[in-house]
Amino acid sequence: MELKDPTISISAGTIAKTIVIILLFVVLFILKDLVLVLLMSIVVASAVEPGTLWFVKRGLPRLFSVILIYISVAVCLLALVFFLLLPLLSESSDFLRNFPVYFNSSTIASLTTNQFFSSVSGITNGLNLDKVIMQINTVIGTISSNAFATVTTVFGGLLSFFLMTILSFYLAVEEDGVGKFLKAITTIKHEKYVVSLWKRSQRKIGLWMQGQLVLAIIIGMLVYLGLLILNIPNALLLATLAAAFEIIPLFGPILASIPAIMISFVTSGISTAFIVAGLYVIVHQFENQLIYPLVVKKVVGVSPIVSIIALAAGWELAGFIGLILAVPISAVLTEFFDDFEKDKILMTERMLNNS
Repeated sequence: MELKDPTISISAGTIAKTIVIILLFVVLFILKDLVLVLLMSIVVASAVEPGTLWFVKRGLPRLFSVILIYISVAVCLLALVFFLLLPLLSESSDFLRNFPVYFNSSTIASLTTNQFFSSVSGITNGLNLDKVIMQINTVIGTISSNAFATVTTVFGGLLSFFLMTILSFYLAVEEDGVGKFLKAITTIKHEKYVVSLWKRSQRKIGLWMQGQLVLAIIIGMLVYLGLLILNIPNALLLATLAAAFEIIPLFGPILASIPAIMISFVTSGISTAFIVAGLYVIVHQFENQLIYPLVVKKVVGVSPIVSIIALAAGWELAGFIGLILAVPISAVLTEFFDDFEKDKILMTERMLNNS
């Protein structure tokens, strides 16, 4: 029996669709800055939507509700810059300035005679850190002296920042503005699914942010109070580090405790280092036994592993804006692949039933 060679036929419609998709990706790449601003506007408008609905239910017009939220956010950001960011930058500069003092051979040798610590400190002392520390201090000084310029740089320039603010404001003022925008840019066939996908993703994003924010604030405050009572230098910096590392599951608290233990060891001795280690253990147990079950366990959001991978990829691809957009985009993709998996299971069940 003679086997026929398989033939592959590609229709003109398939070729046309492929060319359109390629051209679309090229256009998106060329206009990537504008696309990032647009995505940021959608995320910001979606983030203020729950607060807007809360005010609207209490009789306040939607326009005034959005204006009130934006003013509140602006005040909170200014307070954050002046009461947290600037002192934090000052402590970071102080830490970098004292880093060679903390970890040189003479300091550690005066606290312990252990040969291992002496060897490690000798390696650290041999590193030429003065130039690096001087450059970092210069950058920190520039940031602290011109906070507004830092904000505009982070958001890709002054024009992009104002454009993102204006677009997000108009999307928030318009009732279901994000949903109407998504309907406008999608086909009639898919608009219902796209809007439904975003609604579900928006809820997941909000729950994830709620859990992470509450957890970070509580852990940061507990660590700060504990280090302040123990009179550990750079308590605010170490507490902020502990709050930030809460995004990393399992290993986050361990990584955050290492700098605090090392600083307490070289400044106050091994007994204080053990007390600081005990403080982090107590806070971690308090988190696992009380905070997590009461707050985070009820908040079903983005998987921690997915969020870590997304944050790393977002930072690598688009810097700070990519970092902000990473979790929302990963939430949308997670929902999309969940729907795809459900559809595949339903199709398989139908095929089995028909057979």
